[in-house]
Amino acid sequence: MSRPSSATSSRTISIDPDEVAKFTAMAAEWWDPHGKFRPLHQFNPVRLRFIRDTITDHFGLSANVRKPFENLRILDIGCGGGLLSEPMCRLGANMVSVDASGANINTAKIHAQEQGLGIDYRHGAAENLLPGDANSFDAILNMEVIEHTANPAQFLQSCTALLRPGGVMIIATINRTPKARLLAISMAERVLRWLPAGTHDYEKLVKPQEIRTPLEEVGIQVTGPFGVSYNPLGGNWRLSRDSAVNYMMVAKKEV
Repeated sequence: MSRPSSATSSRTISIDPDEVAKFTAMAAEWWDPHGKFRPLHQFNPVRLRFIRDTITDHFGLSANVRKPFENLRILDIGCGGGLLSEPMCRLGANMVSVDASGANINTAKIHAQEQGLGIDYRHGAAENLLPGDANSFDAILNMEVIEHTANPAQFLQSCTALLRPGGVMIIATINRTPKARLLAISMAERVLRWLPAGTHDYEKLVKPQEIRTPLEEVGIQVTGPFGVSYNPLGGNWRLSRDSAVNYMMVAKKEV
């Protein structure tokens, strides 16, 4: 499969340089469970279960084998330091993982090498993978990325062009609601300091319909939102009916 000649192609409609700079500044801390990415480490178990269950059900795979994703080619967009890419690789997936921050990719590569994992990490944007990787991924992980892109609708449609017919894309993000402004920004960033102040811009948060509409325009079937809520007593996340703050959606491309 051919690849684009350069990850710094001008075709980067999804990249917001200011957003890239935020995460580049924190790149060295990706694998510190008590550092600036502590919320993602806490969030990882619930989203990993959702991803595993969704992909297993979609492709009719066995949930009782060690590597259920063997023979699946999966793309992790906005992979950061590899918090999702590594467990997906351990589940047997042939992983391609892309991030707009070169510092994030360097961190991810080093950590994967230390773990003995073969992950194809690439520096660039999702659209940099076109046309060489068009229609070539069985599944796409689009997790906590869309709220940091320059043009969410175009970004989503570029992602669907990478998905093979019959493939599935899982999206996770934060809703643009007063409750999300209070909990995900004011409380998480300014009061509890779970995240650095300015990590999220309220105006760039994305409502479920703003995901559904551009995907359905290109013939993608969308289900959800599936809410994800934080339990402060247990200190963990769980699936819920409340999608006013964090939520996930599933997009399926027809055969």
